[in-house]
Amino acid sequence: MGKSRGGLSTKIHAAVDALGNPVRLVLTPGQASEYGAAPALLEGFSPQAVLGDKGYDSTALRDMIQAAGAEPVIPPKKNRLARIEVDWHCYQDRNLVERFFQKIKKFRRLSTRYERLARNYQSLLCLVSAAIWLA
Repeated sequence: MGKSRGGLSTKIHAAVDALGNPVRLVLTPGQASEYGAAPALLEGFSPQAVLGDKGYDSTALRDMIQAAGAEPVIPPKKNRLARIEVDWHCYQDRNLVERFFQKIKKFRRLSTRYERLARNYQSLLCLVSAAIWLA
């Protein structure tokens, strides 16, 4: 659980398969950057492409994805000096992750973060994602 001026917060990072089913879930403090959790999300997988939003744009992460034999499909941030081409047709499939997050927001206990311990919150997140996957 991270502390910020707005209070306590937590970020959920999710990896989903081609059907939108959750494969791996990682929690980080709310003030932590997105690409810090990316190696934990990708560990043990051999994907063809890795899709992410602008928060995951870093040269180190792109190099790690390419070293794993996958194509990084991450749009560049506005402040990036070297322009990077993005396969926008493939990037459209990132909506599967967004749909997953919309589904878990329906569970009030998860979206309002009643659990104080990260272990309990992670457990509830796994239960909710399994319920979504089975539905």
